[in-house]
Amino acid sequence: MPKKASVLKRIRQSNERRERNKDVKSNMRTAIKKLYAAMDSRDIEQARQELQKVIPTIDTAASKGVIHKNTASRKISRLNRRFHVLSSDQSN
Repeated sequence: MPKKASVLKRIRQSNERRERNKDVKSNMRTAIKKLYAAMDSRDIEQARQELQKVIPTIDTAASKGVIHKNTASRKISRLNRRFHVLSSDQSN
């Protein structure tokens, strides 16, 4: 076990950040799963609402540094594309 105060503080900070990052990532994954569930049930309105919740959640994770900004952009792009394919299938 380390004895230096600076090392102990670093450990505390790392644990706090890890817990915070875990919460943000978990919220993001949960929101994405809810969107997929809405898409699978072919409920366009519910999927639209979930998509509007997911995008800020992913952006928040990127802004906090939990995920890379390009990863966030890619996830949002793929979710949007999947939603638009679903909505175009419904309109036909």
